[in-house]
Amino acid sequence: MIPDPDKENHMTLTDLAATSTAASAPAHPLASLTATEIEAVRAVVLSLPSTTEQTRFAYVGLDEPAKGDILAWEQGAPAPARVARVQLLDMLSARSSDLRVSLATGEVLSETVLDGTAGQLPVLDAEFEAVGDIANADEAWIAALAARGLATSDVVLVPLSAGHYGYAQEDGRRILRAFAFQQFSPSDHPWAHPVDGLTAYIDVADRRIIEIVDTPGFDIPQTSGNFDDPAVQGPPLEGLKPIEITQPEGSSFTVEDEHVVWGDWDLRIGFDTREGLIMRQLSFKGRPVMYRGSISEMVVPYGDPAPNRFWQNYFDTGEYLFGRYTNELELGCDCVGDITYLDVTLADELGLPRTVRNGVCMHEEDFGSLWKHTDIFTGSAEVRRQRRLVISFFTTVGNYDYGFFWYLYLDGTIECEAKLTGILFTSAYPGEGYPFASEVAPGLGAPYHQHLFSARLDMTVDGIANVVNEIDAVRVPISAENPAGNAFTKQVTPITSELVSGRVADGARNRVWQIASTEKTTAMGQPTSYVLFPTETPVLLADDDSSIAARATFATKNLFVTKYDPAERYAAGDFVNQHPGGAGIPEFIAGDEPLVGEDLVLWHTFGLTHFPRNEDWPVMPMDYAKFTLKPYNFFERNPTLNVPPSTAAHCAPKAVSGGYGPAGHDHSGHDHAGPDHSGHDHAGHDHHGHHHG
Repeated sequence: MIPDPDKENHMTLTDLAATSTAASAPAHPLASLTATEIEAVRAVVLSLPSTTEQTRFAYVGLDEPAKGDILAWEQGAPAPARVARVQLLDMLSARSSDLRVSLATGEVLSETVLDGTAGQLPVLDAEFEAVGDIANADEAWIAALAARGLATSDVVLVPLSAGHYGYAQEDGRRILRAFAFQQFSPSDHPWAHPVDGLTAYIDVADRRIIEIVDTPGFDIPQTSGNFDDPAVQGPPLEGLKPIEITQPEGSSFTVEDEHVVWGDWDLRIGFDTREGLIMRQLSFKGRPVMYRGSISEMVVPYGDPAPNRFWQNYFDTGEYLFGRYTNELELGCDCVGDITYLDVTLADELGLPRTVRNGVCMHEEDFGSLWKHTDIFTGSAEVRRQRRLVISFFTTVGNYDYGFFWYLYLDGTIECEAKLTGILFTSAYPGEGYPFASEVAPGLGAPYHQHLFSARLDMTVDGIANVVNEIDAVRVPISAENPAGNAFTKQVTPITSELVSGRVADGARNRVWQIASTEKTTAMGQPTSYVLFPTETPVLLADDDSSIAARATFATKNLFVTKYDPAERYAAGDFVNQHPGGAGIPEFIAGDEPLVGEDLVLWHTFGLTHFPRNEDWPVMPMDYAKFTLKPYNFFERNPTLNVPPSTAAHCAPKAVSGGYGPAGHDHSGHDHAGPDHSGHDHAGHDHHGHHHG
């Protein structure tokens, strides 16, 4: 059986229900699993005849009720049942199972045993940790290192997900591929010293290397990557004065049991081992906007076709479950200002609850001018300041650190921003002019790669009857109607069914996607809507016939739209690890459901393409990728007219002269603590302030 540090965990849920701790369920059916519920799930698993001492918990999370059941509950129907989804791996036999467990009765509602042909369970930390012992006991691996003048004690191994390349010897097996990096001392960052040309393919259940790819001829780079060494950092930068960010009266938001209220916003948040932070049931001024938003998947495909590297591509959500690597955040380092932290409760691989202290950060940020006008006729001079609510977390997946920030603005705008930092995944640089990597230090390469995130946006714009329209800016040729040739207009194309929903952003056309109600209108008859503004960066650059394109079809377009289905939660499917391809989006759109006046889910790919530069070494400055959702005719007028003016002392008017306008009026109205001639607001328009980084 599983090692059991607490014999009470052998109790059934029926037994636990008799105790005061297990009897109390969360007040909301979408609440994240509690420690008590995780312990109860573990008790059920311990009682199963298939459970052994080698059984590990790959995933434990809430199996969310269908949207219709939640909406019915809000109208007075009984609360949907609390159900946990549990994925179990036997480390010795590789038996993999996917269970649904009732949190009320302890009944196993369903169990699916995976055969490995349609993907594997996510990679476990226990498997990562086993790779060193497996490789270091292999004579061929020891000999390959010795041929490079190295012993096993000189290197650390970096195990990575294997992908799927049709290798018969890997069918049905749990495979990891491992690189070696030389480490000169326990404090030496080994990323500076890749032992290139050497890769081990490892069956982690059989605990053996099944293949070694040995391509000699690469020197091990000797540069330093020790960015935390004062000798590398150099003398501290002088002249930086302290910045203090204070809210003397405290924050303007409230949060209780994952329920958040701020200004006109009302929402719930949640946290999941796989998806990380989840934004739920967002409404503005009492009107629904988005039912659920999350990062459902991400992929990091590398572009180096070398024999040892062609397979590098990582699904940090589906293969690694990036939520489990959530950082514990520190005030003054990761977050600055009046901060509210929320702890995160997850299950470890033994099924025990563990707490990530300060896993989620919430705070307000000043964001410069909200609206402003100085009128040349009336003399009116009004300005209001924008602010935003920031809800975020950071996770470290191997060499990269990712922050995911959701921003809510006073005017109803929603943004999601990914922040990327950490250390480049390195290689030896083959030589001048190599077309698939940058040389970032002497002899040290950094392969070209992409970071592509799939945001699952379950929209409810004024209800569940929506349509998505693609809106392009179009030229109008010179004609009798347009004799001067100055005209341009917009082209609106409804996305009518799932199979035609794959769309690519186009900056030349100012392309956006409007999520419009098919039932609600403004007083002027316009459909109420929100608009998704993408950023125009490349989608997946791998060939359409490549393995990664088949496995990450979501990343081949910036947008797919599907009719809501509670079973369709992850853009690359449920079991991404070693999946041959075709899961997720291809399956979701195969039925070609109609999409006009329906309950819709948008799958939006955003990200960046990285050609590394010298400045990215030895640790990367923060990079950013984001998208924006803005109200478009959702309101009858500017919804922020009621935002009060600032009253702080630094807003006192200054005497200025000059200005333009009718004689007899001083229309300068310039707040010289604010915009300058470039249009930038230097009085706190901090695009990246207070962030965890």
